[in-house]
Amino acid sequence: MLGFRLYLMMKIPKYLTRFNWLSSCALITAVILSLPILVVASSIFDGFGATWTHLANTVLTDYVINSTLLLLGVAVGVLLIGIPTAWFTSVCDFTGKKLLTWLLLLPLAVPAYIVAYTYTGLLDFAGPVQTQIRQLTGLNYGEYWFFEIRSLPGAVMMLTLVLYPYVYLLARAAFLEQSTSALEVCRTLGYSRTQAFFKLSLPMARPAIIAGLTLALMETLADYGTVQFFGVSTFTTGIFRTFYGLGDPTAAAQLASVLLSFVAFLIILERYSRRLYRYHSSNELRAIPALIKLSTKHTCIAWIICLLPISIGFLIPSSVLAYWAFTQATFEASAFFSLAWNSFYLALSAAMIAVILSLVMAYAKRLKNSPPVNSAVTIAGLGYALPGTIIAIGIIIPLAWLDHRLINFFADYFDFEIGLLMSGTLFALLFAYTVRFLAVSMGAVQSGLDKIKPSLDDAARSLGNNNTMVLKNIHAPLMRSSLLTALLIVFVDVLKELPATLILRPFNFNTLAVHAYELASDERLIDAAPASLMIVCVGLLPVIILSRSISNKREH
Repeated sequence: MLGFRLYLMMKIPKYLTRFNWLSSCALITAVILSLPILVVASSIFDGFGATWTHLANTVLTDYVINSTLLLLGVAVGVLLIGIPTAWFTSVCDFTGKKLLTWLLLLPLAVPAYIVAYTYTGLLDFAGPVQTQIRQLTGLNYGEYWFFEIRSLPGAVMMLTLVLYPYVYLLARAAFLEQSTSALEVCRTLGYSRTQAFFKLSLPMARPAIIAGLTLALMETLADYGTVQFFGVSTFTTGIFRTFYGLGDPTAAAQLASVLLSFVAFLIILERYSRRLYRYHSSNELRAIPALIKLSTKHTCIAWIICLLPISIGFLIPSSVLAYWAFTQATFEASAFFSLAWNSFYLALSAAMIAVILSLVMAYAKRLKNSPPVNSAVTIAGLGYALPGTIIAIGIIIPLAWLDHRLINFFADYFDFEIGLLMSGTLFALLFAYTVRFLAVSMGAVQSGLDKIKPSLDDAARSLGNNNTMVLKNIHAPLMRSSLLTALLIVFVDVLKELPATLILRPFNFNTLAVHAYELASDERLIDAAPASLMIVCVGLLPVIILSRSISNKREH
């Protein structure tokens, strides 16, 4: 027996024999959070029924083509806006640069579907713009050309306006971190500033730009409100129609698995495209890089290039929403505050769950930096790459199955009707939000935890503190700002989230996002303004924190 134990100790990796409760919690959390992905992926083995055959023969091609065109259009749009604005605000010196640097982040606060509602109210046939055109010209409908906002190009434009900050942020950081000496050497070789940008700066920033582009495209695939309102058939709208209209969860899951393959393809393509490239940056970076001083003419060009996305993506929509909300919208105050309260406590609950789990998993990784724990942390963060529709379908199927088993069990043995405990309550919503946004919270928590020196842990343990006491009494107080940031970011993301909420919300339970969506679907765009404006105002909070964080890093 002793020899067998010694044999096992030699054969089993050491990290498997030294698990603590934190490591176990990290592994269990990863398994639970991977359930929606496994359910959706396994749906392809359930067999393709009549509904799938009908979809394949009628609309599946449209889903593929429209989703692909949407991705291509948004990719071009965010690159054309994000890269020039990042270049001007990072390597150029001109009047008003600091103001534009943080103003360019503001469109992050506005969900794409709210921008879509606003511009539809402005530019649609019955909107003020076309009405003025008809009054001034005397033309009737069909006698003049006007951009059709409810179209695929319109959806591309709406998504581009709110997603370009992903590319802008990462590209700007990459430009700021580039070695100034390398750019100077490029200039000594006879290259102009434009040539140096295309031949050196842009290729060196490529990993950051691709990372920002990938995030933008993930959000594009996850969007439901914009494409549904504009009548563009994509995978997200198809999943909703199959689930609700055709009443076939299996076919909806199979559609979600195809969308999941799109997401996996994007990730694999990004990594494959840079497999042969190596990017290195000199450590000898100047604290104050040599900025390009712009002339008055080029300063005007920089202001135009930077102000256009700010105005179209934030200033105009928020101003119109404020005007509608305070002058024309009709709403019942008690009902509105009830919706606001629903949104508040739901978002706060989800944010607290995400922060607690992130803290446990990040601390488990700090204590046991082993392959199982690292894999658990990676798996737990995969949800952010998945659209809310995939997560919702992956959750509703197993929870509904479990609910019906529980209902039958209690009815047979206790003659008691318990109802839908899981799929019919807020449990399903909180589960979906945790899967979707845990990675967001974990990024902020991990960043704060990395700033604490490991020697502080050793000193605390030498004084008799166990791991739990160290986490509670030392790390948590030191990480207060990081935890608050994570809590706030997840809170706002949950407040804006639409597709998962539409699928998983209990009966007669509405949030501000759902209320705005329902009013807009009924063409009551002005009445949707108060709820939309509330979401935008709350969404400004993480943008302000992000802007201050970037400013503090630049100062130090």
